[in-house]
Amino acid sequence: MSEAEEVGVGPWEGPWPDDPRYDPDLLREGDRRNVVDRYRYWRVEAIVADLDTRRHRFHVAIENWQHDFNIGSIVRTANAFAAAEVHIVGKRRWNRRGAMVTDRYQHIRHHEDVEAFAAWAHGAGLPILAIDNLPGSTPLETASLPEACVLVFGQEGPGITEPMRQASDRTLSIAQFGSTRSINAGAAAAIAMHAWVRQHAEITA
Repeated sequence: MSEAEEVGVGPWEGPWPDDPRYDPDLLREGDRRNVVDRYRYWRVEAIVADLDTRRHRFHVAIENWQHDFNIGSIVRTANAFAAAEVHIVGKRRWNRRGAMVTDRYQHIRHHEDVEAFAAWAHGAGLPILAIDNLPGSTPLETASLPEACVLVFGQEGPGITEPMRQASDRTLSIAQFGSTRSINAGAAAAIAMHAWVRQHAEITA
């Protein structure tokens, strides 16, 4: 990749800013991270603090029983849509490659099992919305989503487990029109988060 094609910006030109949000190493060496322009040269802690002032009220949860490679991409999408938190239910370890380092900026909480997760969600007053194409589910396209809620996704293939479905307040499905039984879990998560954004987020030009 040539210098002209590189992501980000090079070393800071001119007098350095005295704003404590800026990272001296990034000012000196350049900032090639995958962050929006407003965060160029900022410290990771400063970015997280700024995001915390404007995160949305929806949470995302992912069942992790098979070390699903989609978890990283779901974390990345949750960061893009400013989810309040991402919850990993099941195995603590997950494949971070797809997150593209966005997990540094996203709050992530672990729950050992569905029971522990459900106790946390209901204790926080958050309805659990399972996203899966199951019999009796409500179409996501026509559903009214609560502003404060947890969108829950299952593993690639088996989908939401029965214990998670039983713990959920509602099950929502994504309309499909082709021959495949289900779509990729990462794609389903992006669709569901965007559905919440369309209903509740403040959209600026």
